[in-house]
Amino acid sequence: MQEICTWGYKNSISTDLEAADLIHGQIRTSKLFATNVTPLTRVTCAIAALFFASSVFAQANAPIPASVTVQTNESKDSLTAPPVVSNEANPANAASLFAPVTPGNTPKIYTKGAPSGPAEMDLRQLWAELKLNNPQLSSLRESYLSAKATVPQIAAPANPQFGLVWSGMPVNSPFALGGANAPTPQNPNGISSNNAISITQPFQFPGKKSLASDIANTNAEALLAQSESTYLQLGAQLSTLYYTALASQKQLQVLKESVMRLEMIKNVAKARYANNAAAYVEYLNAQVSQSAAQADQFNVERQLQVALNNINTLVGRHSREKLVLRGDVRRAMNSVPTLIELEDYAETSHPSLKSSALQLDAARKGVDLAKKAYLPDFQVIGSSYTPRGPFSANNGAMFYQFELDLIIPLYFFTKEKYGVEQAQRNQAAAEAGNISNRQQIVLAVNSAYATYEQAKNQAQFLKERQVPQADAAYKVGLTQYSNNGQGFNDLLTAQTQLRNLEVQLALAESNLLQAQAVLLVTSGKEPF
Repeated sequence: MQEICTWGYKNSISTDLEAADLIHGQIRTSKLFATNVTPLTRVTCAIAALFFASSVFAQANAPIPASVTVQTNESKDSLTAPPVVSNEANPANAASLFAPVTPGNTPKIYTKGAPSGPAEMDLRQLWAELKLNNPQLSSLRESYLSAKATVPQIAAPANPQFGLVWSGMPVNSPFALGGANAPTPQNPNGISSNNAISITQPFQFPGKKSLASDIANTNAEALLAQSESTYLQLGAQLSTLYYTALASQKQLQVLKESVMRLEMIKNVAKARYANNAAAYVEYLNAQVSQSAAQADQFNVERQLQVALNNINTLVGRHSREKLVLRGDVRRAMNSVPTLIELEDYAETSHPSLKSSALQLDAARKGVDLAKKAYLPDFQVIGSSYTPRGPFSANNGAMFYQFELDLIIPLYFFTKEKYGVEQAQRNQAAAEAGNISNRQQIVLAVNSAYATYEQAKNQAQFLKERQVPQADAAYKVGLTQYSNNGQGFNDLLTAQTQLRNLEVQLALAESNLLQAQAVLLVTSGKEPF
């Protein structure tokens, strides 16, 4: 029979196996018995208490099945190595929410019924899916291509006009084209010699069309820059959802460990109660705390599922498609450039500033084009005349005519004068908008950098100070309660504080990664 040491109380366990059995409630207190207490026994029991604490903590780190698939990478203590999170079917949830995607249950407005892309993605792959499949970005791309298609139309020359003129048709015979200008007793030589074929080609003053097409091309490029800015904004939203989902996963891991610790405390209290060494209310309090942790776990699972559905929708996938998020250790919590470097990069490379600069350039060219409205346009007409009818035999010699027309602005240049004023006002508005946009970008970079620094300090303080202290307090409380049965309320308080601080650490690390992503996006960079 394996010896069981007792010192002070009969329920101190000396082996890892029995400690594990006690955690899961598999040891009956009636099997515990006392032995003669000797100095050697006291030393042995002291060492056994240390083994008991280590076994308890080892059990606390054991994996527990959950409704959310979790696969750890290199570390599970921070979001630098986030485990894999998936939204696979959970029997505890509504079956309709996790039903397989089929043509029957796919909404008609949804155009991508088949799965797109890999089911397992990191942040870079999600950004790639966002760029390819997001409907808003697709709309902006089509708008850009539509604007580019107007450039050759504006640069193309005006369409020519063809004309056919005949006269001298007999009275009451409007369709007697063959008799046009035919000799009659009253007019032996015919009535008219103005039958003609003409072609007319209008021309704008040199430089007008090329400048107008250049303005259209500049405006199209401004649309492209705007679409890139929208891509970054949607990417920031995607990064926030991504790190929020990883934070929810980390909270699930913390809550599962908390349930394990409370299960251990509950069974220790039960064992002590069976030996008349503790009140039954201690067992009930531990059970209530465990149920509360399990309820929190269910809520976090639902939050995680909602986050995964939102990510699927944002990247153009069906919300019920299976998705696994994998964190990349090499890209998480990168070193961030200095504030000066980020400001310089934003002022030179941010898509929003590119768009405003292109709009300002187009406005300046618009002023030049408005001034060219004072210059005349041209029209060239070439005609071929013959005294015969257009559909009759040749009865006279043909001759040709060339005509050059000038289209001159009249009405005291009222239209042109106000057109120039309108273009100048547009230029002034574009200049003010460009300056305002530049100031807003710089201020946004400063604000995002301050938020990043605050999140970094908070995460570092929690990780290096508060969580280790709470963990030490919990271990001391557990050891004290296991040895002499004192401090049960202190033990529950320490466990609750440890759980809360671990959850706060997971959220702080998530906020840090979100702040880092927002900072890089605000400066015009992708966060990887």
